Amino acid sequence: MRRVITYGTFDTLHYGHIRLLKRARALGDYLIVALSSDAFNAEKGKKAKFSFEDRKTDLEALKYVDLIIEENTWDQKSTDVQAHDIDVFTIGDDWTGEFDFLKEHCDVVYMPRTPEISSTLIRGRAAG
Repeated sequence: MRRVITYGTFDTLHYGHIRLLKRARALGDYLIVALSSDAFNAEKGKKAKFSFEDRKTDLEALKYVDLIIEENTWDQKSTDVQAHDIDVFTIGDDWTGEFDFLKEHCDVVYMPRTPEISSTLIRGRAAG
């Protein structure tokens, strides 16, 4: 079984997220999503519109997602990859090169983003 992991906040879940998760799942047989906690988002200077629990509930409804774990630190990626016996780490290509250090443990794939949609754009539309 090929195990895949991806990370994110997944706030204001939209079709760009769904496409990324579908493509991530296609890289293997089992997809783990490490969902950023509210505290970790605050540490990153991000304020999610929806709580961790609400975002987790949304992700649990998707057929592509097999397991959701909580992301609490930048440094946990190496530990997660090893603890969950990960074969493929994937994330949006806006992070290209940032996680190449994981290549000693698994394949690293940077997925193209869906350019016409983002959570930031959705929040901007809602405010305007």
